[in-house]
Amino acid sequence: MGVNGALSTGVVAIDAGNSKTDVAVVGADGSVLATARGGGFQPPVVGVAAAVDALARTVGRALAEAGVTGADHVSACLANADLPVEEEELAAAVHARGWGRTTEVRNDTFAILRAGVDEPRGVAVVCGAGINCVGMLPDGRTARFPAIGRLSGDWGGGGGLADEAIWFAARAEDGRGERTELAHALPAHFGLPSMYALIEALHLGRIAPARRHELAPVLFAVASEGDRVARSVVYRQAEEVVAMSTVALGRLGLLTEEAPVLLGGSVLAARHPLLDDRVAALMADRAPKAVLRVVTAPPVLGAALLGLDRTGAPAGAHERLRAHYA
Repeated sequence: MGVNGALSTGVVAIDAGNSKTDVAVVGADGSVLATARGGGFQPPVVGVAAAVDALARTVGRALAEAGVTGADHVSACLANADLPVEEEELAAAVHARGWGRTTEVRNDTFAILRAGVDEPRGVAVVCGAGINCVGMLPDGRTARFPAIGRLSGDWGGGGGLADEAIWFAARAEDGRGERTELAHALPAHFGLPSMYALIEALHLGRIAPARRHELAPVLFAVASEGDRVARSVVYRQAEEVVAMSTVALGRLGLLTEEAPVLLGGSVLAARHPLLDDRVAALMADRAPKAVLRVVTAPPVLGAALLGLDRTGAPAGAHERLRAHYA
């Protein structure tokens, strides 16, 4: 088909997170024909149909700007596609929109991994609002975790860190726990005089639940000043990052060879020295050949590269695409 109909070859790449969605229409040669940004993708909140409806508005704008109606392949890396059964359900819903002849849906962590490596080989740990880890090999094998929170054994991320800081601070103030500067720093962030006042404000909804995430940077600031309790929480986060990444490396047979371990998400991308140094020290002990890198490339690049992998595009297409996002 010509350029005024569906693309004769190419990819619709989608990176849809909880807070925003990025779409890129990419030609077979790796050229970026159009991009669009939309809101978050939250099927657990609004349902699959409504979430894909919102996705459709963003994809539609990108396709219209590119002057096409579809592509050979849709590569969608989506938040909340945590289990294979969820990926299958979402793939069916996305494919039904007719944006591509074929459709593949993966968890959005795969986009961060692929954005950070020259070939689909390595492990990525994302520590943002929550925590997740995936790994992949060029032959298609993957390693992953359910990553749906405490139910699946996860700990940490911005939300988890904030909750842990509140827990320790509350106990410090009322005498059940060890003294910590968190008991003063956390309520002070919201202009409140005590943990009791903060607990009351959160419980009664005077402070929106989403604002709890603001307390993770406060935790890191207190930890950097030497507070033992705050530091122990940061060290636990490092332990979780390393535990997930080394298990994934082991599942893929990469523990004994040089392999990239990509770090992404708001908590890790912030480059807190205490967390960075602890992760590096633990990795040096448990996976000394792993190469740690923080991913700065946009995840939609990873979704697009996965699409080019799937369509068998030549190496030059991958290089052209990377150059666009450099």
